[in-house]
Amino acid sequence: MRIVHDGDHGIDDAVATLFLLLRGDVELVAIGTVHGNAHAAQAGSNALQLIEVAGRSGIPVAVGAARPLVQPADVTGLVHGLDGLGGQAVPHTAGLAEVSAAEQLVRLARAEPGELTVVATGPLTNIALALLLEPRLPELLRRLVLMGGAVEHPGNITAVAEANVAMDPEAAALVLAAGFPLTLVPLDTTMATWWTADDVARIAAHGTPLTDLLTGVLAHYLDFYALQGGAGGCPLHDPTAAVVAVDPSVVTRTATVPVGVELAPGRTRGMLLVDRRPFAVPDPAAAATEVVLAADRDRITGQLLDVLLR
Repeated sequence: MRIVHDGDHGIDDAVATLFLLLRGDVELVAIGTVHGNAHAAQAGSNALQLIEVAGRSGIPVAVGAARPLVQPADVTGLVHGLDGLGGQAVPHTAGLAEVSAAEQLVRLARAEPGELTVVATGPLTNIALALLLEPRLPELLRRLVLMGGAVEHPGNITAVAEANVAMDPEAAALVLAAGFPLTLVPLDTTMATWWTADDVARIAAHGTPLTDLLTGVLAHYLDFYALQGGAGGCPLHDPTAAVVAVDPSVVTRTATVPVGVELAPGRTRGMLLVDRRPFAVPDPAAAATEVVLAADRDRITGQLLDVLLR
């Protein structure tokens, strides 16, 4: 499988990137970075650091959108630290692509129509910009797998909105309405997929440069979720989407339903509008989307650990 990873390269994006870099049946063709968990340029540096610690080279990293399409950027560093990696980032700039992440994606998709799967684990600004540059993008990609939104689960940035969608609702609305062959992995699945304290201890005991970095990065993440009542573990939002993209057999429950995004100002901005009526009225702003509502936690965490500790 040939994959382009587009993300904001915070802690869980880092785990997803390392999984895609190290899994033997995946070729990570390119990485694009976007505002979100970290500033887009910092996310680019983080991606280069991950490529280096994984012992890989030659994978282009393009820095993408520094802000959402409409609203101001909101990079707080609360969950992932100001550097996106919980204070473990080391500056890397050599090797950044000269084009933007959106331009990189369009070039790759045009060169290999029907071959590339995009795994998007940050705000969807880059994907929306690529769509505006190339309206045929939904036809040119094999599949688009998104981590974002909440259907039956509460939001994580507001009562009803998930962070990736809420950080650029207009971009998410454009992408969800565009007709991509699309799989959405929302909080319903990712908040049920955790590494426990024992899992993290296994990583810490492994003693390689890669797991040493992961241990330092995850310490910040564990501290944050402990304050939220996480009881010694952390959710695997972005890594879950990466595993679903590579191995859809881990999925145990899906629904194909029209999905849109609330764009109006107020408390519901960024909420997914999921029409679960059996006879939904067609809405051009809410395309039918495969939504992953549950997956096998043990298989997902097992695959991640197997690849990272190999």
